[in-house]
Amino acid sequence: MKQEKDLKNYAIRTDLIVDVFDSQAETDGILTTQEEQDGIQILEVTITKEENPLKKKKGKYITITYQDVTDKENAKKLEKILVKELKKLYTNLQITEQMKCLVVGLGNRASTPDALGPKTIENILVTRYLYEIEEIEVDANYRNVASFIPGVTGNTGIESSDIILGIVEKIQPDFVLIVDALASSSMDRVNKTIQITDSGIHPGSGVYNDRKELSLETLHVPVISIGIPTVIEAFVLVSDTIQYLLKHFSYNKENYQKNKLIPVTLRNYQNYEGELSHQEKTKLLGEVGNLSEEEVKELIFEVLTPIGYNMMVTPKEIDFVIDKTSEVLANAINQSLHKNFDR
Repeated sequence: MKQEKDLKNYAIRTDLIVDVFDSQAETDGILTTQEEQDGIQILEVTITKEENPLKKKKGKYITITYQDVTDKENAKKLEKILVKELKKLYTNLQITEQMKCLVVGLGNRASTPDALGPKTIENILVTRYLYEIEEIEVDANYRNVASFIPGVTGNTGIESSDIILGIVEKIQPDFVLIVDALASSSMDRVNKTIQITDSGIHPGSGVYNDRKELSLETLHVPVISIGIPTVIEAFVLVSDTIQYLLKHFSYNKENYQKNKLIPVTLRNYQNYEGELSHQEKTKLLGEVGNLSEEEVKELIFEVLTPIGYNMMVTPKEIDFVIDKTSEVLANAINQSLHKNFDR
């Protein structure tokens, strides 16, 4: 007799607060601000109560949404905004220019989508060893900074949180910056979103590999995490494709005459807001056309997960994107920590 799969323990996961945030649902205990600079969107969500609809820890969550980071001009704009937002967070946490910092790069260097943390650390300007030499007087414009790559538990056999806690207890930094690759539940946000938060981080939580939390409560110093989604699950790709399929048909229906003059590869319907009627959706997709966007996601998730086909997916150009993104993150972190940093 075939054993049935129990789906009650499966849940759609994401590391990003923006994936679960509804701008129309601001409630008591959740404060938000939004702005745009140079075409880059900045959403700040402050959670003041442990019990909240978003089911996230108390703290400040800053989401920066940008376009192609491999474009030099976009990278410069993003870097500038990152520096500004990090400095604002330092001020909010009462982190002064004299305080010592430990920068940690989480992830697996051997797995490209997970190599963001280690690659960022390669370009961090470290100065702690200079402060340890009595004969050297370090310029006050350069902060005492150390960095570390703990590796992954599968390779070391040791929880990253235990390694990091041991280092924190030994070198006693005043705060910790953690860089990690994240997972998202939207194709649009992969490699185009940065989340900064002072609430800490659960390494691997977005890919069903929960490790121990890294936060003020566990490390006993303020923890700022910086993450970028580099992967999505297969169910997200499939369900988003269904939504784009509907949008594609709606766009072609409303722009039939104009589209005769535009090659198929140049018809950009991504931001088109028109929709097919309920009857048209049903005619096109049958019973699936009756489902809401969230219900479609849940359906595809339930179809793929029990048979092991809900794989983690990443763009084909991920190697190049990780190189460029880690460079931007490192430059921004260095500028935010060191007054006289010159890249």
